[in-house]
Amino acid sequence: MSDATMPASDAPAPAPALRIRRRRPVLAALDRPFGLGFALTLGGLAAFALGVALTSLSTILIYITLAIFIALGLDPVVKRLERHGMSRARAIAVVFGVFLVILVVVIVFVLPPALRQIGEFARSIPDAILEFQASAWYRGFEAQIGDVVGTALDQLAAFFADPRNLLTVGGGVLAVGFGIGNAISGVLIVVVLTLYFLASLTAFQAAFYRLAPARDRSTVAELTETITDSVGAYLIGMVVLAACNAAFSTILHVALGLPFPAFMGLAAFLITLIPLIGPATYWVIASIVALFTSPVVALIFAVLYLIYMQFEAYLLTPRVMNKAIAVPGALVIIGALVGGTLLGLLGALVSIPVAAAILLVIKQVLIPRQDAKT
Repeated sequence: MSDATMPASDAPAPAPALRIRRRRPVLAALDRPFGLGFALTLGGLAAFALGVALTSLSTILIYITLAIFIALGLDPVVKRLERHGMSRARAIAVVFGVFLVILVVVIVFVLPPALRQIGEFARSIPDAILEFQASAWYRGFEAQIGDVVGTALDQLAAFFADPRNLLTVGGGVLAVGFGIGNAISGVLIVVVLTLYFLASLTAFQAAFYRLAPARDRSTVAELTETITDSVGAYLIGMVVLAACNAAFSTILHVALGLPFPAFMGLAAFLITLIPLIGPATYWVIASIVALFTSPVVALIFAVLYLIYMQFEAYLLTPRVMNKAIAVPGALVIIGALVGGTLLGLLGALVSIPVAAAILLVIKQVLIPRQDAKT
């Protein structure tokens, strides 16, 4: 019987397909331990080299970040001048010129007396502690609570009375002075980068919009404009509020006869740049410093500055920050702590608009997409 006439039941069964079991890449890599170890070593070395490179470039990255945020802070003023009929080039020239004048005034007239008063403040601490301990108010206070505070003050006075410790403090102040002197070149770099970013901000935004798909470009453009306008309003608002704090603190120190008004005014500006917790922190620090001059004067200072804090919170801040994105207080504190830990004062200042931008993206992009899902 030929194959063609063979019954179907007698036909040979097809050979079963060979099943090739492919081993997982991880298991296959374990068969070559030396190759795996070499690859992991190269990856670790590459990560280490990248970390070293980023550390070496950290100063430049900080300059770039600071210039970008200053440009975003100045851009709302430029846009306001444009709305009043001024060309963008002329508006940039006017705004940047005013910015340079303010910067020069601060460097020439504010920083020198403030740095000088830092050294005077460190040298005056032992005498201030002795005068404070000799006051009748302190003796009555010590009689009620014991000698715990007196022991601590004696140790503090002994620390600053030691020439070696004073030299250490003076060296630190001198190091700060040299650091500020070396930072002049950094200021020039930041100024040049700020001018470049401010002039090219529109071109940067247009190029960024082209990276998105055509169907999403209008949404991306609207979201980006909202974020940049809000960040700019926030930054310029924080500078205005910090300047008001510094001016009020300086005037209050001069009016009450408290020492080191320039130094305390500069400290007020830097500390109150941190939102929400900055003014309260400065209020505590400045009240403690004023306590060494006179308890009555310190009480007056604390009350007046507390009144100003209420005025700022309920009248100034709503007017100045009306175009900024509202950030919950818990996120402000967390962002300030995280940013301050990573990058100091600059990190604490930058972290809030970054958190605000993330919140805006979540509200306008993520939540609508989740709501559209059924």
